[in-house]
Amino acid sequence: MSIALHSVAALNLRSVAYPAQSHPVEKTAAIELARFAGLTPSAANRPGKGVNVSLASQKWAKVAGAPAHGAWMWLRLTDAGVGEVIANEPALLFAAVRLLAHGLGDTTMEKLGRGVLIKAAFDFNRTISDSVLTQYWRTARKFEPEQYIATLAECGFTHVEVNGLQAHMPFEDTVQSEYYPQFYTYSPGFNHFVDTPLTQGVWPTHYLEANLNHLKGLAALGRKYGLKPGVCMFEPRTLPERFFQRYPTLRGARVDHPFRSRLPRYCLAQDHPVTKQHYRAALQALMKGVPDLSYMSVWTNDSGAGFEHTGSLYVGRNGGPYMIREWRNHDKVAQAAGESIVRYLRNLQVAAAEINPDFDVVLRIEPFKLEQDHIKAGMGNHVTWEAPSLLVRGYHLPYSHPRYPEMGGVAGSALQPEIDESERAVLKDSRAHGIDPILQYSAGSTGNYEPLAGIPYPRMLHRKLAAMKELGIKRISALGGLGNTTASPYWPNVAALRAGQYTPELSIDEVLLATARRFVGEKHAPSLIAAWALFEDALSWQPPVPLFTGFGFCWQRTFDRPYVPDIEAIPAKERAYYERHGCFQHNNPGINDLGKDVLFDLVTREYGAKAYAAFDRNVFPRLEKLITRLAQLQAATADEATAHAVFVDLCDRARAYRAWCGSLRTVCAWCAHVYGYLEGKTAAEKKRHEKLLQGAIDFELENTANLLELLEETTTEVLITSGVGNNTFFYGEDLPELLREKMRLMKKYRHLKPRIDKDILWRPIPGAGWPKFD
Repeated sequence: MSIALHSVAALNLRSVAYPAQSHPVEKTAAIELARFAGLTPSAANRPGKGVNVSLASQKWAKVAGAPAHGAWMWLRLTDAGVGEVIANEPALLFAAVRLLAHGLGDTTMEKLGRGVLIKAAFDFNRTISDSVLTQYWRTARKFEPEQYIATLAECGFTHVEVNGLQAHMPFEDTVQSEYYPQFYTYSPGFNHFVDTPLTQGVWPTHYLEANLNHLKGLAALGRKYGLKPGVCMFEPRTLPERFFQRYPTLRGARVDHPFRSRLPRYCLAQDHPVTKQHYRAALQALMKGVPDLSYMSVWTNDSGAGFEHTGSLYVGRNGGPYMIREWRNHDKVAQAAGESIVRYLRNLQVAAAEINPDFDVVLRIEPFKLEQDHIKAGMGNHVTWEAPSLLVRGYHLPYSHPRYPEMGGVAGSALQPEIDESERAVLKDSRAHGIDPILQYSAGSTGNYEPLAGIPYPRMLHRKLAAMKELGIKRISALGGLGNTTASPYWPNVAALRAGQYTPELSIDEVLLATARRFVGEKHAPSLIAAWALFEDALSWQPPVPLFTGFGFCWQRTFDRPYVPDIEAIPAKERAYYERHGCFQHNNPGINDLGKDVLFDLVTREYGAKAYAAFDRNVFPRLEKLITRLAQLQAATADEATAHAVFVDLCDRARAYRAWCGSLRTVCAWCAHVYGYLEGKTAAEKKRHEKLLQGAIDFELENTANLLELLEETTTEVLITSGVGNNTFFYGEDLPELLREKMRLMKKYRHLKPRIDKDILWRPIPGAGWPKFD
């Protein structure tokens, strides 16, 4: 790893020391600081005569004015090469050294000789469901976990998520043609790492050991940079049917999605004493390997997990026999379910507290519209909740698109830079009851621009951090993490994150100017800042496309599926190249209808027409202006390698984003004109939609050709790409080949009449067939 050294390199560093009995981050930070002057740090039993790097708990120096509460760092470096770098939290020590290299304003740098005390804006800042480090993008090529974790520490994170599977896909019982096991590849629960006397032998020991060793390795990397380890798990998660054949009275709720699964899947009856013992033993077994595990986020009621008798289970309220008797009204069921959830969470916290008394158990609250009040009433004392907005009640998200007020549900996304004042009352009420909730925000591409890498929106991100600080939020989570930072070396969001945490007094203009100067030098910095602004302006005008612009872009194989009037006119064998990797079931309407997925109506005719017009009017003109300008800057810096590389990188990412928007535009146009044709009342109306649909096909063919050209000519990692192979969540290295097949099929089948078989729901599994009735 390397970082810019800037003004600290000019300091007269003579020696660097750290405690002999040290936390791993003390050595890491000392090595980093010593590197500025080409020194080797020394481990010592007492402070040295040069610069001393330590945690405040070592008591190597007195820090005047250090606050009693909150996270802080102390920086003092004199012209004589004497001073100290101290932090009261491990995560801030490495960050302090990186701030010295780049991140402090000029005024602060001038005060270093007297000493500077910096307080963190957020005491608790972590990634959650970290896509590349631990979750569904963990096989991304050109990704270095240590570089990523160091980046987290540098830009203000305090914790790191560590429960990622070692393998590309999870071990899960299944049947032929079933998609469902892929839902276990992210946020894996206890059963993928440890067993207990109850589950011993259910999963192969070599599978558990490999996953646990991987988790322990990530935790060790986190410690090296001062980050406290934690886990995000879908729990209570299912056990296989063979388990319940042995223990039938432990069967709890059915939690699978009946459309996407072929096997019914059940969790343990959560109030049974044996279940409680199992979960205590599982968490303590995990903490035996990672004693400093600091939190567990519980995500649930989705992806093979769920709580009994809650209203948002896919098959409806159901569960085992121990929680409620029959014929209770809905309010009583909701109360019983909510109180049971609290008992489950409290059981985990008490078990963990025997090893780490400060262990937090955090519940993602969105699934519990009906049970929410009962759950919150039982929280406190290291049991809390998290959400993308404190106003959340159920899966309906507040906040509207900043450019299209009629388009809602953007809470927690990149497009929600502001926070409504009404959230303050919820925060105040929660704290009055001893609960400090965690607010989620977006910092990368996950859930926003999947699978693109390095998409810049530093101003919106900085505004969101400032808004959370102003509200008084102290605990925050970056949903999805930062993406592949190893392959995005000129991404300005990192600087915005660091500034929001450590130097909120600096304006974003100051932050971006310093960052641009570091990337391209004084001469070209204004041009780079202007390009970032143009890019971010285009992002702000992009209309959302339900599911597709969340986590569904790769699910639906949006880049590589052919867009033709009658999708199923393409023989199944020719469609298999993309269908086999998509979130498609044989009877899922999404196979032949882009506006639908299972029983959801995603894109209506009216919405499709409105959205694709918005792309044409508001997004593509801005992107063309940006790409043209970046091409000019590439030409102007052809003889300046460093600046040239930065402008090439940004231009490539702009071109990838244009292709991404282009395919979204095609989805919307397809829905507008296929539906328009099918609903048309006159021949003239149908003909008009046919013509417009053919225009959309021309557009997508050109868009795909442009993407293919980009992928084959650039070395920029514009997409987060698997180095192992395709799955539902991202593409493999054969995407160019898939794009060629897409274009071949579009040209071959483009002139058919629009058609959708709406009876797809009732189809039998391929090869089975329904019996004939007289």
